[in-house]
Amino acid sequence: MSLVVGVGLRSGTPYAELEAAVAAAVRDLPGEIRLLVTLTGRESEPALQQLAAHLGADLRTFSKDELARPTPTPSDQVAALKGIPSVAEAAVLAAGAELLVPKTKTPNTTVAVGRHAAPGYPDQDRDAVHRVIAERRDVRRGFLQTPIDEDRLTRVLEAAHRAPSVGLSQPWDFLLIRDVATRRKVYDLAIGQRNAFARSLPEQRRQLFDGLKIEAILDAPLNIAVTCDPGRGGRHVLGRHADPRTTWFSAAIAIQNLWLAARAEGLGVGWVSFFGPQEVAAVLGLPAHIELVGYLCVGRVDEFAAAPELVRSGWAKRRPLSWAVHHEEWGSRDTSIVDDAQQAAQNAVPATGQRIHVIVGGDATHLEQAESLVVDLRDTRPEHDFGVLWRPARTPEEAEEYGVEIARDLALQGAGHLDVRLAADSPVARALAAGLRTGASACGLTHDLTSG
Repeated sequence: MSLVVGVGLRSGTPYAELEAAVAAAVRDLPGEIRLLVTLTGRESEPALQQLAAHLGADLRTFSKDELARPTPTPSDQVAALKGIPSVAEAAVLAAGAELLVPKTKTPNTTVAVGRHAAPGYPDQDRDAVHRVIAERRDVRRGFLQTPIDEDRLTRVLEAAHRAPSVGLSQPWDFLLIRDVATRRKVYDLAIGQRNAFARSLPEQRRQLFDGLKIEAILDAPLNIAVTCDPGRGGRHVLGRHADPRTTWFSAAIAIQNLWLAARAEGLGVGWVSFFGPQEVAAVLGLPAHIELVGYLCVGRVDEFAAAPELVRSGWAKRRPLSWAVHHEEWGSRDTSIVDDAQQAAQNAVPATGQRIHVIVGGDATHLEQAESLVVDLRDTRPEHDFGVLWRPARTPEEAEEYGVEIARDLALQGAGHLDVRLAADSPVARALAAGLRTGASACGLTHDLTSG
């Protein structure tokens, strides 16, 4: 533990008194004193300089104004942050430390002790971490046939293997595939699923999809199949018993580690999901107990795009962070998503895109057209279908928020017009339809409402 000691002292304080006061304050605390903090002007006191040298600790000062800033503290003793009586506690808090020991007094000194949180990286290193996250791309184009040198590949796989996992079970394995014949079989599966997906799309959406490249199985020099062994670790894996899904989450985190490390190494990665996992498992000859989690195309590329391909192509846009952050309870955002949408509607730019038929209060039987989307309001979860959104709203207010969110998410996925139909007449259904209209207006979508 890294300790921070705040010191207030009078001019000419004897070293012995100061040293004894600090030793008494930290007597029962583990860790080492790394930092001494005090009021600006007191750093020249010989006793304080001698103590810093003896401890090998840094010495830092704060002005009276810095010490006077309101700071959360568990100590009732910090009433006024200026002056000798409270400078010790105030300095600890100003240093960003958690106060452990409130001030103790001797005739000429006050001493308080805190502990520092583990430090973050220096600015340059921190910026590099955030940069690699921001510049990670799902790469499908521009792969070079240059072989990946083994040292670089090993570093990437080591990063994946260092991923956190439930109970340290490490359920992943990495199957490296270079053989063209094997990759051709996987490619054929992907193309079959691509064609099936294209047939399911509305005409306007299908035309946009035709220009998208969904894989680089044959283009990249290396494919990596990331697998999961759900039973690895045996019966008593710590943390898995209540939620078995954590096993698959662990394998997904390993893929993210691999992806970020690859970007830092100048390697592009594309995750292919246009096939059934069991079909690929059969091609790869995976044992029956092993499950495929991700199929990755990896290699050097001619460039990393400034923005994701789906954004550049107009297929989809990113959802703002402010929509996704709730405080303490669901729906408690920094701003009301309904109010935000109403304000955004005042400056909305008319959108163009696909027409979607949203049936509020319906079920899967209402999915007559490819453009149809059902919002199921019942309390019982329906059978899984990507054409059905289950939104069991508890109140009309919550239903309205759901409606706003659905409309805005659809706009991010390329919607241009919403045909809203009420298949059920209830306060919740009407509120959700109202939210759809508000959300549509915020994004410049045209919309209309019918009943029955």
